[in-house]
Parts: sequence; C-alpha cells; structure tokens
Amino acid sequence: MKLSNATLKDLPDGVIVPEYDRSKLTPGIVHIGLGNFHRGHQAWYLHRLFQQKLCMDWAIIGAGVRAYDAAQREKMAAQDYLTTLIELSPDSRSAEVTGSMIGYVPIEEGNGPLIEQMADPAIRIVALTVTEGGYYIDPATKGFDSRHVDILHDAANPGSPKTAFGAMVAALKLRRERGIGPITGQSCDNLQGNGDILRQTLVSLARMSDPVLADWIAAQCSFPNSMVDCIVPATGPKEIALAREIGIEDAVPVTHESFRQWVIEDDFCAGRPDWDKAGATFADDVHTYEAMKIRILNAGHQVIANPGEILSVETIAGCMEHPRIGALFRKVALDEISPHVHAVPGMTPEAYVDLIDSRFSNPKIVDTTRRVAFDGSSRHTGFLLPTVRDALAKGGQISGLALVEAMWARMCEGTREDGSRIEPNDPFWGTLTIVAAEAKARPMAWLEQKQLYGDLVDNAEFSDAFTRWLTVIWADGADTAMQAYLQS
Repeated sequence: MKLSNATLKDLPDGVIVPEYDRSKLTPGIVHIGLGNFHRGHQAWYLHRLFQQKLCMDWAIIGAGVRAYDAAQREKMAAQDYLTTLIELSPDSRSAEVTGSMIGYVPIEEGNGPLIEQMADPAIRIVALTVTEGGYYIDPATKGFDSRHVDILHDAANPGSPKTAFGAMVAALKLRRERGIGPITGQSCDNLQGNGDILRQTLVSLARMSDPVLADWIAAQCSFPNSMVDCIVPATGPKEIALAREIGIEDAVPVTHESFRQWVIEDDFCAGRPDWDKAGATFADDVHTYEAMKIRILNAGHQVIANPGEILSVETIAGCMEHPRIGALFRKVALDEISPHVHAVPGMTPEAYVDLIDSRFSNPKIVDTTRRVAFDGSSRHTGFLLPTVRDALAKGGQISGLALVEAMWARMCEGTREDGSRIEPNDPFWGTLTIVAAEAKARPMAWLEQKQLYGDLVDNAEFSDAFTRWLTVIWADGADTAMQAYLQS
C-alpha cells in the first residue's frame, strides 16, 4: 500500500497510524536537516503529543539548504510528508506511521523560501540536525570559524546565504524589522552544550554583517541545550524492502532501536510543545546527561568503528560480536571513560556502559561501521579527546584511549588490512590520508595536527602510548594490538 493520507486507514493491522486530523495541524516549528534521526526522534515525540490531541499548533515544516535536500523533499511530498518508523528489537519488530510533519520548504539557491518560512509569525522554534561538524567550529580554538568560505559568503551576502545559520540570521532580521519577535533556536545534534554552540554560531555570524542584529539575537532569542539519543541507521534498499514486507510502500522509511531519550533545558523564549507528556525530560542539568551519552555512547561508537573498518567488519553489531572489538569497547569504557563521567538520576556510568553494550549489539539494527566512522575529525575531538585530557589531569588511565586514536590514524591511511580501499569518509579526508601515511613511519606526525590534538602532542604519556600502539598496529595488525591491550 503506497503511503499517503488517503491510504492510512487501509494500512495493515498492527501498524500504528495518526489518530488525529492532520488537516487541523498548524505549523510551529521549522526543522532544518530532515534526516532519519530527526524523523525517528524529535518528530516522533511531537507525533505522540498529537496522538493525545495536544499541542496541535506545533507541527513541523521541514527544510534543507543543500541541493541534495531537494530529492528528499520530493520523496516526502509524494507521500504527504508521512514517515514509517520500524522499531527493531532483537526478538520483535513493530511499525508506526508518524504525521507530525506537514510541509517541506522548497530548496532554492539563496534560501529565500526558507528565510520567509522562518519569518512567519506562526513559527516559534527553528530546530536543526546538521551533524556535529556542521556548526563552523574552529577545531583548534573551539570558537567560531569566521574564515570558512561559507561563512565569508554569508557575511558578504546576508540576504542570500548558503548556510542554515545564514538563513536563520536573515529570518531573524526580518522578524526584528517586522516586529514579530524572536524565536528559539534548538540544536538537536550530538554536541555537548549544543544550544550554546548554536548561539555562538548565529551571534558570531550576525556580528560580521550587522552588529545591532547580533546584539538583538543574543538578548532576545533562546538556545536550550539538549541531549538526544536513539540509534537510527541510514535508509537503503533493505529498509525499503522491510517496509514493503510489512505492507507499506514508503520511499524513505526509518528503522530504529527501541530506546529513545531526549533531555532538554527548559529555555524557550516563544513557547514550546509539552514534549514531557510524550516522554521527554526537561532538566536544568542537561550537561551531565550530555556528558554520559557523548562520552560513552558517541565515543564508544568511535572506539569500535575504527578497528571495525580496518578489519572489514561491516556493521556495529558485527563489531560487538567480534571477540576483541567488543571487549575493547567494554574495557575502554569501564576503565578509562566511566571514571570521568558522573551519574544521572537512575543511571550510573557503569550501568550505562551495560545499556550501550546491549544497544550496540542488537543484530536487527543494521548500522554500518562506515556511517559511524564518518567525520572522525569532529567526533574524535568532540567525543574522545575531552576524556583524554580529563584522565591526564587526574592521573587516570589513557592507554586504551591512545590505542583508539592510533586505530583512527591507521584507518585514515585509507586501506583495510585485507587490502581493500576505504572510501573518503571525512570532510578533511585528503589531508588526513596524507598525514596518516607519514605517521606509518613517524607516528608523531599524526599528533602534530594541532587543529585536532592541540597541546596533547607535548604530553609524553599520551604521545608515547600513541606511538607504541600505532607501531604495533602497522607491524602486527589491529587484532594483535587489541589483544595486547586487553591482556594488559
């Protein structure tokens, strides 16, 4: 059955469908970045509110700023912006069609339609999922990268920007001029202090062309920090076939695990949906939740994905099944990461490691190693290196963390141990492969990338451990290196 408003009543028994009248929904949110994670996470929470006949004036208008977003828009429009979510547990599956998205802004150069949509008085939140590396952060200083070519373009052409942030600044300028009022900017990406980072990006960009507007944004808009969590693989032929097996023809279905978590700082300048009534948590101390998730789950993904790529293990569940990669995750997480993570209500770091072990090991979630290993230049610096610094400062263990960094350096050389080629998988892949090749003979070349490691290159304990592990990996293989660490 082709998915559409008209066919909802005819979908197979057992499929949960919207019980609300979608024609009565009105928009309140523009969400930029309509990938699988947003549709399986934030959009689901809103859908569940609508199922309770609550907050019906907060529907989502989707948006994107890249040319490839146009294809996604066409697919979504053809099925009335509905999404089939397929929950995959180790021993069961279920399907639910969500209807919280009611439109998708046309993709145009200069982003005029997006700017006007965000300037609509009905819109009170602009949310984003644009990946950790999408916020124009200088990796060396962690400040705003005002020299990036996209940023320089938007500062020079504020009325026809390239980036999501330039479009937001342009829309806020219109709202201020028209007396409409501010909006909440809500980052839903895996960044610690994601709201603070979004504020930094918007205010800094605005200041490059309109300092008065920048001051208004800083004073009037709000940027709540949040922690988001749900494993949502990319969609490919297998996922489309799975939807058809259930009885639904959906061009862009989403598979996901049974676990979801969303912890949000309650700082919304123009109102918000009651997401807590659908299972989200509003909390003052989002940082502690963020730190646990980012340092164990997100960092844990990098712990296993890099050796997985080197050893040609295709999925995250396959990595966990591997006798040494799965064990590497547990030992690094328990011995070297958990000591620097605080408990949150109802969850100790050690219990969280067990939870993540179980989630990573779910064989029904076909999350590719390649997807998880993407953009290591952002993910290692954001997820792993803060723990390295904490451990060094407190006299903690760092041998396994140094091994993980050595695995990344080996992966970035661009070949697997079976001789196959690793396709480019990082925005800075060209540079990384050159340095990784040099590091094969001189490991310190890798740590001398100041934009990634800063002064860690000068720390003898870390650099000596890294050098030792990378030498072992190249001489004897990743498996041998992991075995040596596990026996230490």
